[in-house]
Amino acid sequence: MELYSDTYYIERIQAGDISSFACLIDKYSRQVHSLIFKLTRNREDTEELAQDVFMKVFRHLESFKGESSFSTWIYKIAYNTAISETRRRKLEFLAIEESLIENVSEEQIAHAMGQSDESEQIHRLEAALAMLPPDECAIILLFYMEEKSIDEVSRITGLSQSNVKTRLHRIRKKLFVLLNGMEE
Repeated sequence: MELYSDTYYIERIQAGDISSFACLIDKYSRQVHSLIFKLTRNREDTEELAQDVFMKVFRHLESFKGESSFSTWIYKIAYNTAISETRRRKLEFLAIEESLIENVSEEQIAHAMGQSDESEQIHRLEAALAMLPPDECAIILLFYMEEKSIDEVSRITGLSQSNVKTRLHRIRKKLFVLLNGMEE
């Protein structure tokens, strides 16, 4: 049970009670670690990057203006930190031809996802997600797994809301192509 709001802790930290920062770390640590791990796919990097995220949060707490929720602000920092690291390492990801994606309908996607049992679906989906570039994987994870709204995904990624919607649509098609390739 949460005793106090994020705003309460932020105000306490800004007033000099640095120990209140531990409450924010406790509250958001698991989500930050989870997002970073899903993007970097490396436990050691996840630990290091999560520490970097919380150091950035602490150093720049005064720049949080409350224009979005505090959780969205932290997710944005975690997202940018993880994406920067994956770009720095120039990790290779599977490229899918545009022609394969263009002809996929939403009905085909829904039908393909309903064909196997749930545990098999999850396993196949995780494997397909691992083949996507980190920025695409992040959009799917934020929207579906973290249940962030289009607006929140937009704020976290820096993309416009229409761009988030378009990318979600295209990424679902990519996942369909990848999942179909696994069946063959």
